[in-house]
Amino acid sequence: MPDSDQSFWRRRILSPIAHQLTQGITPQKIALTVAVGSACALFPIVGTTTILCLIAGVALRLNQPAIQIVNGICTPIHLPVIFGLYHLGNLMFGVHPLHHLGGMRYFFTEMFGLLWDHPTEFFQHFGDLVLHLIVAWAVVAPFWILLIYAIALPVMREVDLLRNQPAPPKP
Repeated sequence: MPDSDQSFWRRRILSPIAHQLTQGITPQKIALTVAVGSACALFPIVGTTTILCLIAGVALRLNQPAIQIVNGICTPIHLPVIFGLYHLGNLMFGVHPLHHLGGMRYFFTEMFGLLWDHPTEFFQHFGDLVLHLIVAWAVVAPFWILLIYAIALPVMREVDLLRNQPAPPKP
């Protein structure tokens, strides 16, 4: 792409969008959006994270497009986190894992199929497991938010400084 096309793209497309998304947002709010959004995105009930991010964003007055972008970015790690929370929940409640039932294949085929086809039956059979997952997430989420906020805040402050620096004079 020629230099003038790239400049046009940045000047007419990217900069206005970035300005709209970050207008009036402090580095602290952006870091909080990333921290809370990522924690909500890792909630262990598949299919609920978008609504959870929406609710958290409204409650904390966070940037909705940004929190939903964070939610989308976290999608690849969602299932591995669920399995980690599954093991943590089992440990917390002294429950043996479902290895005798076929392990992960059982988890995917039976549980997800039952959830969508027969939700009442799902909660009769797996309500305790769902509760264990949610409790494990609720224990981990505050620490996750603090960790991600502590990492994101200095980065966002640096980005804000770079963004607010005057452009170097053109020769």
